[in-house]
Amino acid sequence: MTSIAIFVSGSGTNCENLIRHFEHSDVVKCALVVSNRADAFALVRAERLGVPTAVVTKAELNDADVMLPLLQNYDIRFVVLAGFLPLIPSYLIDVFPRRIINLHPALLPKFGGKGMWGHHVHEAVKAAGESETGMTVHYVSPVCDGGEIIAQFRTPLSPSDTVDDIAEKEHQLEMQHFPRVVEKVISELRK
Repeated sequence: MTSIAIFVSGSGTNCENLIRHFEHSDVVKCALVVSNRADAFALVRAERLGVPTAVVTKAELNDADVMLPLLQNYDIRFVVLAGFLPLIPSYLIDVFPRRIINLHPALLPKFGGKGMWGHHVHEAVKAAGESETGMTVHYVSPVCDGGEIIAQFRTPLSPSDTVDDIAEKEHQLEMQHFPRVVEKVISELRK
């Protein structure tokens, strides 16, 4: 069984989806939810489902003497970023090589990098007149949204789609595919 930590900053729909997906898994245990925001609704979702939570400040996130014991206390072997906004410090990437993955709400390398999160991404997709959008799951590297791509899923767009329509179409892809991609990556690590 691989214990994972889910890092979140917001409402936590993907976090809850992951927890529910792995509730009865023999492969993955959602052992901890970490947020940089005490008011993130993801923490409420996790607590309701019986998953321990922790809130860390930016300074704590960047302090190996804080984060590593926290993750070790829960036997964390893999980290999933599900709407986590702060950059992951390089010491964590070094401690968890190819064991930190991120969900990005666009088809990287387009619409990635600093400032490209949440609605900002969908607004950029709309402004560019894209005929499709999608989600990308990638390994985390020291470069924001620059890690090796693991999987991408696409959905067509129409010119009449609003930014909210684009966001909803992309979110449906996340709900459908993200837990299975996480499971596949972790299963392959265990071989």
